[in-house]
Amino acid sequence: MSTEDALFTILMVDDDPDDRLLFKEACEEVRLRNPLEFLENGEQLLDYLKREGNYAHLKGEPFPGIILLDLNMPLKDGREALEEVKADPNLRDIPIIILTTSKSEDDILSSYGLGASSYIVKPISLDRLMRVINSIGEYWVQIVEAPGQPAADQEPID
Repeated sequence: MSTEDALFTILMVDDDPDDRLLFKEACEEVRLRNPLEFLENGEQLLDYLKREGNYAHLKGEPFPGIILLDLNMPLKDGREALEEVKADPNLRDIPIIILTTSKSEDDILSSYGLGASSYIVKPISLDRLMRVINSIGEYWVQIVEAPGQPAADQEPID
């Protein structure tokens, strides 16, 4: 995979503006060049991925290469969103990393059971978050060979 091919969008879904800002700053500090996008809840995530509502203008654009998903959010939490994304044949191949404060064994097991690719407990400092982002960058951007991007304008399969 060339460097240019690796520049897929990283989508973070988290309702906490401080966490989103800290993640953005950490990405800048480690010089992660991938484009970043941010959403605030599971409803927005599903609209974004299905190219509906405020995200209809994205129809035909590639899906994010990776999603970082918080579990505890309003409207539709990360668990519900994860389940819906993984149930959709057009979306299920997108790697989803749970990035949450929960250390609950039930949350960890259920997240993997629903199809999460990884589960990371949010670090609380910029330094530790930078190490997490470096690891994500090295593994998901440089090492992993992911399946080809599904077409964003594909119709769901019934």
